[in-house]
This record gives sequence, C-alpha cells and structure tokens, in this order.
Amino acid sequence: MTAGMAIGSVRVPAGQVWGIVLHALGLDWPDATWSAARETIVLDVRAPRVLLGAVTGAGLALIGAALQALVRNPLAEPYLLGVSSGASLGAVAVIVFGVQVFGHLSLSAAAFAGALLTLLLVYTTARSGGRITTTRLVLSGVAYALVLTALMNLLLLTSDRGNEARAVLAWTMGGLGGVRWGTLWLPATALLLGLGVLLLQARSLNLLSAGEEAATTMGLDVARFRARLFVLVSLLTGVLVAAAGPIGFVGLMTPHIVRLFVGGDHRRVLPAAALGGAVFLLWADIAARTVAAPAELPVGVLTALTGGPFFLWLMRRQARRTTDGGPA
Repeated sequence: MTAGMAIGSVRVPAGQVWGIVLHALGLDWPDATWSAARETIVLDVRAPRVLLGAVTGAGLALIGAALQALVRNPLAEPYLLGVSSGASLGAVAVIVFGVQVFGHLSLSAAAFAGALLTLLLVYTTARSGGRITTTRLVLSGVAYALVLTALMNLLLLTSDRGNEARAVLAWTMGGLGGVRWGTLWLPATALLLGLGVLLLQARSLNLLSAGEEAATTMGLDVARFRARLFVLVSLLTGVLVAAAGPIGFVGLMTPHIVRLFVGGDHRRVLPAAALGGAVFLLWADIAARTVAAPAELPVGVLTALTGGPFFLWLMRRQARRTTDGGPA
C-alpha cells in the first residue's frame, strides 16, 4: 500500500507518504517538508485508489476460494463463471436507463441481482446427474458470459448517452481510477461482512470440499448451505463489480497459490487468500500505472494477461488428473 501511494507519474518518497498519512491522522511528523500538491496526490487521489484495490483484490480472492469449495471445482472463479458479466450487465442497465429505485445503492443492487441470477443459471446448467464436471462448469460459464457481454454491449451501442457509454465501456475493462473516499464504505463493509461470514462457515466449507456425501453424513444441509453462500458470494461480487468493474482471474489464481503455503483448511485459506488477493491487485495496479506511463492501462487487462496462462495450465493439470482416474 505504501508503494501504491508512492509510485506514479509523480514519485513521492515512502517517508513522505507515511508522514502525510500520519499528519492527516493528527500525529506529529518531525520532517513535514512536502508540498501541498503532494499531500493532495497522496490523500485525495492515491490513498482511496489503493484502499479500493486492497478491498477489491481481497474480496475477489475470497469469492474464488468460496466458489471453488461450493462447487468443488478448482476452476471456479466469478469472472470465468460469468458472474462478473451478470453483475456488469445489471450495473450497465442501471446506468443506461437511469434507474434510481434504491438511490445511490441502485448500481450495487442491480449488480448483485445480475450476479446471483447468473450464478444460479450456470450452476443449474452445469449440474447434471447430481454432479458437476469441470468441462460443463467452464463451458456454461463462458457461454453465459458471452451472451451477457453481448447484451451489455448492445445496451451501450444503442444508448443515447454517448459520454456515459464511453465511460462505462472503459469501466468494463476493470479499473481503480476515479474512486473517492465517499464511495469506499460500501465495498469495505461488504468485504468485512463476507470475510466474517465465510470464516464462521470455514468448517462447513472443509466438509463440502471432501464431498457432498461426506458433508451430508456429518450433518451439513448441503442444498441450504449452498443457497446461503451463493447469495453472499453474489452480493460481494455485485458490490465489487459496481465499484471497480469486472476484474478477472484474481479469484482463480490467489486461492491456489495460498494453498501451497497454508494447506487446504479454509480457516487458514480464507484470510490468506484475502491478503494475497489484496497484494496481487495492488501490484497489478502499480504496473498498470507505470508500464505505459504517462498513459494508464486498465488493471483488468493485466490480470487477464497473467491469469489466462495460469488458467490454461490449471485446466491441463485438471485434465491429466481426470485422465489418470481422479475426480472430474
């Protein structure tokens, strides 16, 4: 987070970053030699952006870890399953049609509804004969994502709000720019709520990871448990997509990486995934701001460039396991 506030078109020394932040918190700093312009850059531009990046990365990683346990598939991730596309379509519909039923929460509410409906559709389509295979899950997610993305593009192309359409089109590539302090409370609250609930359900996630029959034997109502967590995952996805746009593959890569260090127990996986997702997305945002400086790349483009090869490797590994007689 210090690097995120220090690195950019205007470099601010790390010591000054800490000084500006502590001074804003009312703490004395002995060497207050920074300019007013640097204080504005750190406090009003980069600090909220860095916080949104940390919250979004942590939330996406949590969602990925939870989905992989809920559907018992290592390729499960909101972007690949089309959940992010559903949330994006809901948000874009609110913007294009100017719907304000829930006031300033209308965008997040529509994104939540789109995410939940898409997740249920993908899950229902992929489930056949009481089980879900990797192939059906991925193909269902990709198919729904393509349809929903086409509908979203149709809305944008036929909208008579030209300026808004261009802004939304940039937003659909994922980005952390333009955030303000007043918009941070909702994604931060959703993240804390999601992390708290998932940690309370860590034991149930462990049981479900071992198999539906084993989980039922241990007293878990699998159908009701999945329904509750599908709602929670969709809510968190909708809020994050409304705040930062659809950012892919964070929820796919991070849980697999942290499991190499902490094992498969979700009591450790969930907090580690949240931390790892925050760190990954912050460094991706730093790269997005510096690789083509002074131009800025959408952070979703960089996560896709890193996540795409990871997905292909993971899919090949899963295919080899299935060929060798392992679980589908």
